[in-house]
Amino acid sequence: MHFEIPFTGHENIRSIHKNTIEITKETNLTPSGDCIIGVGAKCGCREIPNKIKKKLKDPNSIVIFSINVNGYTFKINGKGHQDLICSDPNDIVLRKSNYVCPRTLAVNCDKASDSIPRKLVQILQNPKTRGVFSIEII
Repeated sequence: MHFEIPFTGHENIRSIHKNTIEITKETNLTPSGDCIIGVGAKCGCREIPNKIKKKLKDPNSIVIFSINVNGYTFKINGKGHQDLICSDPNDIVLRKSNYVCPRTLAVNCDKASDSIPRKLVQILQNPKTRGVFSIEII
């Protein structure tokens, strides 16, 4: 099962958070949003197809996320959780922890935004950058 979400870069992307990675539909970003790696996303958690959300509610689901930008690919592995509600209209958050809220798409991820190579972060800091956030459930 596969789903792709287009997003854009932003000059305030810092990507230094140690526990989460986030993309958002919002187009404005302040430097305090230090886990955000993309803005202007095509969808938030709420618009992810129901068949994917159903799979994500299985704690045994393994999810591979990819951030694809200008020929670079960065992968994050995560897990589903039985309490996921995926109802936030604007945000998608991947978490290293087991914490669940309406913005959470996956838990127990093996990477956070501070793991993204700095060269890729520099590319994401360009507002003209177009990327794709991919979700694949195994």
